[in-house]
Amino acid sequence: MTMFENIRADLRAHGGHWGAQGFWALVVYRFGRWRYGIRSPWLRKPLSVLYRVAYKLVQILTGIELPCEAVIGRNFVIDHFGGIVISGYARFGDNCRIRNGVVVGLSRVEDPIAPVIGNNVDIGTGATLLGRITIGDNVLIGANAVVVRDVPANHIAVGVPAQVKPRRDAT
Repeated sequence: MTMFENIRADLRAHGGHWGAQGFWALVVYRFGRWRYGIRSPWLRKPLSVLYRVAYKLVQILTGIELPCEAVIGRNFVIDHFGGIVISGYARFGDNCRIRNGVVVGLSRVEDPIAPVIGNNVDIGTGATLLGRITIGDNVLIGANAVVVRDVPANHIAVGVPAQVKPRRDAT
């Protein structure tokens, strides 16, 4: 998909609300990813400066830290803003949703591997996902859960530390 197709899909995923702060963060993210494809350094460098300024502005205004080095699939939704920190090493599949206070990052600075998150994953308010873990497809992460182990597909993770249980509604 092109940058503009991704932005249109992000807008649809945010219910068409241009004012959604999560949408703003995604526009800057998509622009940051797009600029990597510019071959000419004379054009890429000023676009990189523009990206860095926009990234910092979105970070200050929304409290969302979403670096363009992270890999994010289609229809990613940031439901509520504030206190969201995503590592540049994180990977998200399609149709994922996060809320305020979510942290997806490294467990140790010496081990620069962040979680790999599958498709259709819903991450609740205040959840923390850290380290070399894989979150399967169709997973629910409960509010304030601290996930430091793999979560298989069609499961839920709740609590501190997170306990993993099969979803009752999984097909």
